[in-house]
Amino acid sequence: MNPDKIIIKFEDVAEQLHGPVKRLVGFVQAKNMLSLFDAADLDANPRSAKAGPVTQAIFDSIEKDPDIFPFKTKGILIGSSEYEALQRNRYQLLFASTAIEGVLDGGHNMLAIGTYILSCVVEDEKVLKKIKLWDDFKSAWNTHRAAVQEIREELTFLVPVEVLVPSDIEDDEVVADFTSSLLEICAARNNNAELTLETKANQKGFYEEIKKALPASVSSRIEWKTNMTGGDVKVRDIIALAWIPLTLIKLPGKVKSPSPQNIYRNKGECAKLFDDMMDDHSVSKPQGGPIHELHNASVASAIKVLGDLPSLYDKIYAEFPKAYNNWGDFGRMRIVRIFDPAKKGDKSGKYMRSQPETHFTEQPVKYRYPDGLIMPLVYGLQALMKVEDDKVVWATDPKVFLDKHLKEIAGAYKLVLEMSGYDPQKVGKNETSYKIALSEFEKALLKQGSKAA
Repeated sequence: MNPDKIIIKFEDVAEQLHGPVKRLVGFVQAKNMLSLFDAADLDANPRSAKAGPVTQAIFDSIEKDPDIFPFKTKGILIGSSEYEALQRNRYQLLFASTAIEGVLDGGHNMLAIGTYILSCVVEDEKVLKKIKLWDDFKSAWNTHRAAVQEIREELTFLVPVEVLVPSDIEDDEVVADFTSSLLEICAARNNNAELTLETKANQKGFYEEIKKALPASVSSRIEWKTNMTGGDVKVRDIIALAWIPLTLIKLPGKVKSPSPQNIYRNKGECAKLFDDMMDDHSVSKPQGGPIHELHNASVASAIKVLGDLPSLYDKIYAEFPKAYNNWGDFGRMRIVRIFDPAKKGDKSGKYMRSQPETHFTEQPVKYRYPDGLIMPLVYGLQALMKVEDDKVVWATDPKVFLDKHLKEIAGAYKLVLEMSGYDPQKVGKNETSYKIALSEFEKALLKQGSKAA
């Protein structure tokens, strides 16, 4: 939420209290929600809103049946750990932790209602049609905010609003219990469409150190939660890579590492095991609420190394075809497609009109092929890591190493492709592929070390 303080004015409101939670529930005129739209960023909502049949139905309901609209929707759910009751059914809400406080549920309602309000001042339908995600809406909202203000008094349709606050704002223990309950309440309210494991983990703060470790250009493209802006890269892709360095450290309790091939064939298991690891109190603990903070130095070091892996993954993807061409013809593989503008009229399906890009860093490349072909090579990077004082570090500069040795590694790895019939599924799902790739990286590193000596 930004700013972190708003005022909600109810037309009528009821207060209900049980345990650490007080619920304020009632109807709010749309005109008294403008400050909420100004502030809302949906960070606390596990899913970001996305335009579709649901939002269109809400939009149509406001337009056609405004009198019964408040009875056709569950409305907006807001959570705030600090509040003040003012006069005339007004409540000032302060959001101390925007990761868990703010709009907890009703993001699609917010998007639909906000888009409807914009439709009252925006004549160009193309502007409205461009609103697909919450960030699209906020951009349009900020652009036309002054015009919205001019019609404020016309926005009299009612919206059901529910606000959750601590039952005793003066009792620190009650406030702490309330804050700890928000994530569970939020998840339960969003269970009409099951939240992914990754979305729940993101809400707990399990991915915060990964976000810091990754280059901003990569982090911004990852779908940390459902329907968020960007979202070109699934968070499971990153979590799977995390196990390459994590496998080297001593893991807590009963947590185990996934088998090497599962970084390709079972990324769901990788995400689940990461969740189990982060949930162990020897790795992370909630700090003043449900948000976990990482305090395990070994895990932190592995995550720091993870920050380098997306660009290394893309480097291997981009340079492996050239390295392989010293031993064979990469382009002749049935599953490989080639970008060649000169072949624009070709109907074989072998050539592409648009240039492909690498998965994480969007670097232009000549070939497009399934990543199963190179996942064992990516796993082989583990050979370039070592553990010092219980921390994972690079034993050698991985980029320099790939520049020197990828060609010779590709020659030995060609056998893996041949044995698998050049089938990326067989390559990526076969444990032997990973053992051979790791062994080739280890051999090249030993050779490099002996030369240096």
